[in-house]
This record gives sequence, C-alpha cells and structure tokens, in this order.
Amino acid sequence: MISVVLAEDQAMMRAGLRALLEESDDIRVVGEAADGREAVRRAAELRPHVVVMDVRMPVLDGIAATRVIRRANPDVRVLIVTTFEVDEYIFAALRAGAGGFVVKDNEPDDLLRAVRAVAGGASMLAPSVTGRVVREFAARSRELPPSALLDRLTLREREIMGLAGQGLSNDQIAGRLFLSVATVKTHLSRLMVKIDARDRSQVVVLAYETGLVRPGWSTPEANS
Repeated sequence: MISVVLAEDQAMMRAGLRALLEESDDIRVVGEAADGREAVRRAAELRPHVVVMDVRMPVLDGIAATRVIRRANPDVRVLIVTTFEVDEYIFAALRAGAGGFVVKDNEPDDLLRAVRAVAGGASMLAPSVTGRVVREFAARSRELPPSALLDRLTLREREIMGLAGQGLSNDQIAGRLFLSVATVKTHLSRLMVKIDARDRSQVVVLAYETGLVRPGWSTPEANS
C-alpha cells in the first residue's frame, strides 16, 4: 500500500485529489497539509511514501518544502502538482529533489501512475511538458562547468545519462544499447553516485545542464 500526504492549500482541490487517489486499491491518503510548513511537519510525522505537493503554497512554498523534506527524510518522495504546463518553479522543484511533476488538468490516471512511479523510486516527468521546461531553465542554471561533471563519467555512463535525460526507461535504454537491464541499472547507479544525484529526476536535469540532451530531442512516445 502506497501512503500519501496531500499538500494543497485549496480545500476543494485537496478533497478532489483525496477522492481520486483513494479510488485506487493500492494508494491510501494518510494525511493532509494546507501549507508548506505543515507539509514538512506531516512528512516527518507520518513518513509517507509520497508527498503530493502543490507548487504554490502559503507560509512555505512547495519548492522550499520539497527541499526540506528530501534533506530530512530522503526516503520520502515528492510529486509536484502544478496548474500550468510552463511553470518557472518546476525546474527548481526538480533540483530540490522532487521525483517528478504532473499538471492538474491531466487525466486522472496520469496522477495515479505518477504516484506509483515516484513511490517506486522512478521519476515521472510528463513528456509533453518536461522537455520544454527543463530545456528552458537548465540554460539558466549551470552551477558546474559541463566538463567538470562529465569528466567523472565513463563514455558508457555518459551515453546512459543522455538517454535517461531523453525520458527512456531502463528497458528502452537496454534495447537501444544492446545491454541487459541489470547492466543499465548498474551503470545508472554508479553515475548517480559520481554526479551526486539523489534520484533519476536529477539525472534528467543534469543531462540538460551538461548538454548531453539538446533542444529538439524527441521522446520515445513521440516516435511510437
């Protein structure tokens, strides 16, 4: 059973999200928060698998709350929910440690899939919006010169990081490179340690920051 804390300042939206999530047999809402500070407190108290976090929260915004939650409780994952597809806060949220994001007007099943993916340690970055958002804001945030980061990686690790940045799953990367899924997972784990990435979503962000993924890439879904 996946335990969830809902962090949303609008009571009606919170009630709707709860109703949607609890329609699923494998998800249970264990707590709610109406502002970011309360979300941090509830995450520490309840240790849910996932905090479903609105970006724009009173008292403490969703980005700051995500950063505090992830630093204090690394096992607690955060899924960001946003109103707008192009939202200047999304990139910062991913850098803060969010496992992904969904747009509020997406299909209900998208939220359920995202919660399950994030709870399982995967990233959930909607192909329709992630490419635009990360491309736009990665260019604004280059804390490390690309060479300083990429020089830590082997050629194979760079290749896998670039494919992960394009949104490919481990299975898809394995098929593309003619490797076993276990080998891909091993390379991915090693490169995450080298670049100090807490989860796959940060691998995606860093793939853009370092130029491994360039504007104009197309997702597997787009090619299917």
